[in-house]
Amino acid sequence: MKKKVILTYGTFDMFHIGHLKLLKRLAKMGDKLIVAVSTDEFNLLKNKKTIIPYDQRAQIVEAISYVDKVIPEYSWEQKIEDIKRYKVDIFAMGHDWKGKFDRLKEYCEVVYLPRTKGISTTSLKKSLKLFSSIDKEELLKAFDILDRLKTDLQ
Repeated sequence: MKKKVILTYGTFDMFHIGHLKLLKRLAKMGDKLIVAVSTDEFNLLKNKKTIIPYDQRAQIVEAISYVDKVIPEYSWEQKIEDIKRYKVDIFAMGHDWKGKFDRLKEYCEVVYLPRTKGISTTSLKKSLKLFSSIDKEELLKAFDILDRLKTDLQ
């Protein structure tokens, strides 16, 4: 009996619960989950700046029990080649990509899954940028005020 192979692609920068939930859902859809992690070079071509280098992102994804194999993503064009090479049954992406990969339906089933609400790498990066822009002296003063209020309330 042929095992059902699932394939997905992603950058997986700043790995978070949304990534984990997506990989878990994908793993339940078949018998083997292959995850293509975008290389740093490919992310630069997509005008995407990553915080975590490719080799570390690939190791993190590879360590997830739901994932059977990690491959590098070098280009947009490699998807058909990967589908054929790994005998993929289902190509899956987040719903924000809906319709973008419908051309792959000629080779396998294409599925777009909902993202986890309230979490995304983009929002994490925005929060980190905002936090890092706060004046450190002002932040320390705010913590000092909070400590004094806490003491006064006790």
